[in-house]
Amino acid sequence: MRRLMSFMTASRALVTGVLAAAVLTSAAPAAPAADGKITVTDKSFGCMTQLTPVRGFFVGNLLGDEQGTLKVARSKTGGVYPPGSVVQLVPTEVMVKQPVGFNAVTRDWEFFELDVSKSGSVIRKRGFAEVVNRFGGNCFGCHVKAHPEWDMICETTHGCDPIPLTPAMLKALQDTDPRCAGSEAVSAADAAALKALADVQKHPPPK
Repeated sequence: MRRLMSFMTASRALVTGVLAAAVLTSAAPAAPAADGKITVTDKSFGCMTQLTPVRGFFVGNLLGDEQGTLKVARSKTGGVYPPGSVVQLVPTEVMVKQPVGFNAVTRDWEFFELDVSKSGSVIRKRGFAEVVNRFGGNCFGCHVKAHPEWDMICETTHGCDPIPLTPAMLKALQDTDPRCAGSEAVSAADAAALKALADVQKHPPPK
């Protein structure tokens, strides 16, 4: 139930704005800091649909190794994502792969929670296993359930708990990322999915 409320509440700002009124092209290239950690700032994240789509989520690489990231993302048997990999399902949550050895518990994934608007992205929270978002959801607690071969990336067959959003709802949230040009032009299908999501938010399932 906590995971359900996290997803639903995290998307509420996007849904409300849309119903009332879509590369890391806009992102700054990353570079390792003195301690070797990849530097990630607000400007590292732009319109999510400018990343490369893979089965409903989007990937990129802050260090430029997009092909390495895509090779693992598209693999039918899994693999280990290279440093700099970016994985994103909804506009407000992102995973970034740090270099090997930064955090064995999370397999070097750093979790980010964002505020997004037409002005860009603002990092609200970041970290490793300790990150609990503003709605009480722990990113690591969900992703750790993925089978080892999937490097903590959740999909329907990877061992993670199911999320309460339908594919249509996820696509609508992705399409209406306010950082993307033209995101205010909402298709009929996306509008219907966002309305369905708003209805679920008003009447969540019982605990």
